[in-house]
Amino acid sequence: MPCSDDWLTEQEWAEWAASRQAREEEPPEDDEEPDPEDPALPAEADLDAIAAECREMAAEQAEAAANAARLGTTGALAAIGAMLGRRGPGQPGSAYRFPGTYTGPAGGFATGQPLDIAPGGSGLLGHAEYAAGNDDRFTGSSDDELLGVICGLDRVEATAASLKHAAVAELIRRRPDRDCAPQGPAQMPEAWDESIVAELSYALAETRNAAETMLERAWDLEVKLPGTKAAFRSGVLRQSKAEVISRATTVLDPDEARAAEALVLGRAGRLSPSGLRAAIARAVVEVAPEKAKKRREQGEKDARVERWPEDSGNASLAGRELPPADVLAADQRITWWAMRLREAGLEGDMDQLRARAYLDILLDKDSRPIRPENGNSGGSPDGGNGPDSGGGDGPGGPGDGGPGPSAPPEPRAPGTGVVPSGYVGCINLTTPLTTLLELAERPGEIPGIGPVDPALARDLAHAAARNPKTTYCVTVTDQQGHAVGHGCARPEPRNHNRTAGHERPKSPGDHDPPGDPGSEPRPGFTFTASDQEGPPGGYGVWRLRTGIPGRPDLLIVLDPIAVDTCDHRFEARGHDPGVKLRHLSQIRHATCTGPTCRRPSVTCDFEHNIPYETGGRSCLCNTGPKCRREHRLKQDPRWKVEQITPAVFRWTTPSGRRYTTEATTYPI
Repeated sequence: MPCSDDWLTEQEWAEWAASRQAREEEPPEDDEEPDPEDPALPAEADLDAIAAECREMAAEQAEAAANAARLGTTGALAAIGAMLGRRGPGQPGSAYRFPGTYTGPAGGFATGQPLDIAPGGSGLLGHAEYAAGNDDRFTGSSDDELLGVICGLDRVEATAASLKHAAVAELIRRRPDRDCAPQGPAQMPEAWDESIVAELSYALAETRNAAETMLERAWDLEVKLPGTKAAFRSGVLRQSKAEVISRATTVLDPDEARAAEALVLGRAGRLSPSGLRAAIARAVVEVAPEKAKKRREQGEKDARVERWPEDSGNASLAGRELPPADVLAADQRITWWAMRLREAGLEGDMDQLRARAYLDILLDKDSRPIRPENGNSGGSPDGGNGPDSGGGDGPGGPGDGGPGPSAPPEPRAPGTGVVPSGYVGCINLTTPLTTLLELAERPGEIPGIGPVDPALARDLAHAAARNPKTTYCVTVTDQQGHAVGHGCARPEPRNHNRTAGHERPKSPGDHDPPGDPGSEPRPGFTFTASDQEGPPGGYGVWRLRTGIPGRPDLLIVLDPIAVDTCDHRFEARGHDPGVKLRHLSQIRHATCTGPTCRRPSVTCDFEHNIPYETGGRSCLCNTGPKCRREHRLKQDPRWKVEQITPAVFRWTTPSGRRYTTEATTYPI
């Protein structure tokens, strides 16, 4: 293992020695003196002995580095390392050194070599950086050595994460909840001040749930899981595996948690996350069967349905903490209906058909392109409509509160593959006006889902336009995407309505819009200036047409939104803001003004930054949306929130750190 960039291979040693021997035989010139710092090798030098000595020196240096990396760890860490072998995660432990010469920069990471079994730490990171070289190409490293580097860096990463959790634990010690004194060998309080959840969330730009989970995991590692902590610190367990053990032992007391931990720790580094999850679950049942039952029952109280955006632009929907028997029955029903869809000729693999069946059952739809003429959907052999139902034509069956859909398929929006009519939902779609008017291709956005591509945004807007209950608002933004003006549409009075209900006669060269023959006409939005004067300082009055025959034109008065300065034009006289002030505040900040909170502003409190009772205005320059948690946090005397401009909030935490929240950035 080289000590510097000038380290020589055996061949280089031989060439250098030969050149020095030749120079020894030549007498030096009168003005040339031998360099005392570059002594010549004797002609009888034993090159094999020199090379062996170099290898021995390299091994000693590697052992010294490994010992240095162990400094500061506990005796438990050494015991865990010896027990698990300190191999890369998922690999069998071995300290056997294979014979051979490892002269490359990553030689110490080869199978069984010192760095291949060393714990994570700064020393191991330094060796890996040296092996990477200036270009990060690991030149001169074999595949075996490169895999050793990867496993070593995985241990380094785990060690860093473990040290981060140790720092979080110290934060808990310094911020205990009221009447919770430190106790036990770890000197940890039973609970912590809830304000550090927000402070940790702000510091790491993480969600509150993630910060809360980190605090709980740090507490568990200190109080309940010392073995897991040691294996985590050495790098045998990465963070994901420490999380598995921590979650599984939540309901156990410290003694029980250590007993369950001991049953799996010897093989935890070699198990995959799913294998470890099953192993620790069995261990918890063995140690405390009644508490394992309690954990399941507690989980049932947390039953929920979650939705989240996918990176592709689609979305996901899942049920969590559901009764196992019901989940198995539901899964079988989904598979059964997917098979009916395939028999009816719907294209796609089984995963795609199951996804379609899942939505069919939820929305009471029937996606079969061809319906059986006799009304029999081809159900189970006993004549039923599924594994456990007794008939019916659609995916739900009569046991689901009503028959499934039996009418012919409804018209579909062109190019979308979704039915715009039938099931009606309520969403808030934000789309650049240029996208809606087909002048640009910029993404829209749906709260709770995230960005949607321009084509989908237009399809959703066109589908919504067919419903007379759809409402429209227009927001004017500056070059940064911050809202500076806003207005909501209202029908134009009849005496001013010039085009409502009247269609322009077609000229001979006109063509029908693209789409399925016989389908509803696709709306054509237009947005033009009105001849009416707008509010002072605003952005005028505009006319919006949806293109739906018989619908009146819509007028939109665009009022200014206070961003840098405020003229108090929308100030309320009392504490309550009124509809318009609240709405403009929610447009300026579409989510809670907490630094990392993403709760939609429409579900937040309308909060006065300077309390109304102490002279604060009910105005855009002194208000903003805050979720209930951030609202309570702001009222804590240890926290300080300043509204330094109407649109900018500055939060100062108890530790003195500052975080700034600006107005929402809309797509432009």
